[in-house]
Amino acid sequence: MQDPGECEMSKVLVLNASYEPLNITSWRRAVVLVIKGKAEQIEHREQLIYPDFPLPTVIRLRHYVRIPYKEIPLTRRNLLHRDNHTCQYCGYAGDGLTLDHVLPRSRGGGDSWENIVSACVRCNVKKGSRTPKEAQMPLTNPPRKPHSSLYFEISRHVRGGVHQEWRRYVIGLN
Repeated sequence: MQDPGECEMSKVLVLNASYEPLNITSWRRAVVLVIKGKAEQIEHREQLIYPDFPLPTVIRLRHYVRIPYKEIPLTRRNLLHRDNHTCQYCGYAGDGLTLDHVLPRSRGGGDSWENIVSACVRCNVKKGSRTPKEAQMPLTNPPRKPHSSLYFEISRHVRGGVHQEWRRYVIGLN
């Protein structure tokens, strides 16, 4: 048996029977679930763990597991993370990002996942108290509420270039 180690490459995305992301686990735990028949391999690497048994990167549970809904707090940190620390108007990625209300507060816009985006100071000032359409500043990505706290961990792996195959299993991942 080859040991792929415990690096980022050896993490495995666990999907519920409904194909929604449920967890990220180690390759060892994933292999046990597959061997016991509790899960099936959906995606895998070329590397073999056993003869004719490739290293899994995505598995799906055979039976649906009910998980309680947990609200993700609307915080500056979570908003910046959702937007990959990038201005949603011009694409600037760096220090000094602000938060911008898509529909300005002065015009009835509230604090919600769907109304706040990351913006550089320049774009935030340029847009002012107008909508993106009025300011002729289209958003790179429409703001969305993350579906689960797991979204952040999965997006870190995908954006880091490690697990591109996970992208197709996460709604709203850019």
